[in-house]
Amino acid sequence: MLASPSVDPARLPALLQAMPKAELHIHIEGSLEPELIFQLAERNGVRLPYASVEALRSAYAFSNLQSFLDIYYAGASVLLTEQDFYDMARAYLRRAVRDKVVRAEIFFDPQTHTARGVSMETVIRGLHRACEDAQREWGISAALILCFLRHLSEEDAFATLEQALPFQGQFIGVGLDSSELGHPPEKFERVFARCRALGLHRVAHAGEEGPPAYIWSALDALQVERIDHGVQALKDEALVARLARERVALTVCPLSNQKLCVFPDLAQHNLRALLDAGLCATVNSDDPAYFGGYINDNFLQVFAATGMTAAHAWQLASNSFEASFAPEADKRAWMARLESVFSDYSAL
Repeated sequence: MLASPSVDPARLPALLQAMPKAELHIHIEGSLEPELIFQLAERNGVRLPYASVEALRSAYAFSNLQSFLDIYYAGASVLLTEQDFYDMARAYLRRAVRDKVVRAEIFFDPQTHTARGVSMETVIRGLHRACEDAQREWGISAALILCFLRHLSEEDAFATLEQALPFQGQFIGVGLDSSELGHPPEKFERVFARCRALGLHRVAHAGEEGPPAYIWSALDALQVERIDHGVQALKDEALVARLARERVALTVCPLSNQKLCVFPDLAQHNLRALLDAGLCATVNSDDPAYFGGYINDNFLQVFAATGMTAAHAWQLASNSFEASFAPEADKRAWMARLESVFSDYSAL
């Protein structure tokens, strides 16, 4: 490992774009660009409440998480066939490869689709086939994480899990997303216990809009291995100490946090403070079609706003490999690539 990467600040933006990285917090439905929404709507005969791509994009003005979710679920209505899910995932993976993502752990929300009569098989097979093709064609490692919608019931989550079990070999873990406030993690304690018994990895959204107490609950009640978002952790010193001691990763999404008014300005974002506190923070894009940027956009904009350095870039990239659920041999190979890129960009 490079002890202290030394890079000319003028070269830092290029380095951020060139360095290998893992993306651990990407909702595949949130990568559905307006252009593809309209293509799929036409293909499937779905009428949209927007006259054009431009009208849909202009509607992407959110005041909070719920106002975003309302339009997010409307966009997902065009997804009906296995090919639709394949095309959506392939479009994201193509973009991820351009952004030097070597590992993508992709969230998907089956309840959004099964509630509309789309089968679990259609959803998972389309997404998984895209991951397999991307790995074969482009060399990107990609895996799926099935997320439960927390505004729905525990009973619905159990039913969703049972529907997915015939395809367990095609996803690696489960997560918890959707409206955070009013839906504490312990609501799904029994579901996550079942997933743990099945050998599935476990992650959960906590501490984005919700309080630090939700992060404690995700760790203790759900026994998660990663916290998605987690930016409210700094409000609780004991929690920060635990996260640092146990190396629990936080999958931070800067542009999402800004768009949803968690931080009104990126200059106020606490990513640098999370790293300085010794936490295993990472950078991710969340719902890039809606929040204004894919992973490299997140890196470029938050670094420009906060004055982070090449040393922070190194830490964020290496954290992303450490926090991934990929095989250790792959992690070692990606770290070697990271060191090579930093060597190329280091000042003489």
